[in-house]
Amino acid sequence: MNKKLIYADHAATTPLMPEALEAMLPFVKGNFGNPSSIHSWARKPREAVREARAAIARCINAEPEEIFFTSGGTEADNWVVKGSEGGMLVSSYEHHAVLNVVASEARRGRDVVYVRPKVGNGGGYIMPERLSKAWKDDIGLVSVMTVNNEIGTINPVHLLSELAHKRGALFHTDAVQAVGHIPIDVREMGVDFLSASAHKFNGPKGVGFLFIRKGNKLEPLLNGGQQENGLRAGTENVASIVGMATALKMNCERMEKNTEHLEKLTALLRDGIDRIFPDAIYLGDGIAGQLPGFTSVSFPGHPAEGLLHMLDLKGIAVSTGAACDSKNVQTSHVLKAINVANEIARSTVRITFGPENTVSDVDAMLIALKRILPRCGK
Repeated sequence: MNKKLIYADHAATTPLMPEALEAMLPFVKGNFGNPSSIHSWARKPREAVREARAAIARCINAEPEEIFFTSGGTEADNWVVKGSEGGMLVSSYEHHAVLNVVASEARRGRDVVYVRPKVGNGGGYIMPERLSKAWKDDIGLVSVMTVNNEIGTINPVHLLSELAHKRGALFHTDAVQAVGHIPIDVREMGVDFLSASAHKFNGPKGVGFLFIRKGNKLEPLLNGGQQENGLRAGTENVASIVGMATALKMNCERMEKNTEHLEKLTALLRDGIDRIFPDAIYLGDGIAGQLPGFTSVSFPGHPAEGLLHMLDLKGIAVSTGAACDSKNVQTSHVLKAINVANEIARSTVRITFGPENTVSDVDAMLIALKRILPRCGK
């Protein structure tokens, strides 16, 4: 009898929702026309893109004309950074999709200031006073993620954007880990730009969107045709756009139920871990809250890489807080940013549940951990 495989790495990617796949299929097969064409084959694809844009806008309280389709969160982040002007104030624990393009802009002579999150096991979030202390007069763009992808902390984006606007800067948030999982209202958040990626909320890979608040302007990242109101060239990926909109709509409708379920699973997991390993240390449990279903936990004295591989052999997928090879251990930039000790960082695993996970999955994971931890020490 085959063992059940348990996927607990939803922060990395999520399974494609059946409803999203079903919505995509007509545009993979028969309705393959180019939305930009003027003949009848273009009508259904063009209408599908229009409806998808409107559906996504409703989910985040935006206007349809403020939604621009991209190939994913990385493109959206790059677009904002490269298309904006002035100095940049960026959190030091952003995803590399932001950090690497910011570093590229810095090499071209743009001024960059980095702000660290609150440090410590219960840290990992950024409050307005940290932006104030780091501020410089030439700042034109502030970029702080909504939810951190490694420790799950939720930032008070509405407060951060308010401060940025008072200082005359625009505000961008990488909301890739947040969209579809917690309520997102771009009006309440006060953001000028927001990045999202479909594969993080049960949509297809290779598609995402960027919210650009009406009145703000960005230079195009991709030049060519006049798609996306002339701001993002390239024939629309109709099937994936439709799948993304379907997945987001379904997740927003189920959000309350999903949150309740994920919080239950997380509580059961942590209670079990505390019984098995009382010295476990949880990261990211700050005052600003943590994404539902998200657990970043350190088992001091037990290398995370070994733990990950042993769980993988048992059919359980998680991820680590450090990247290791035969000679070196490299602590992630996120754990460095919150000043986690190397011993803790090297023993940190990230367990992220999704709606399809069950109580029996948690039970199986705890049984596996109980067996593995004694054999995974120094």
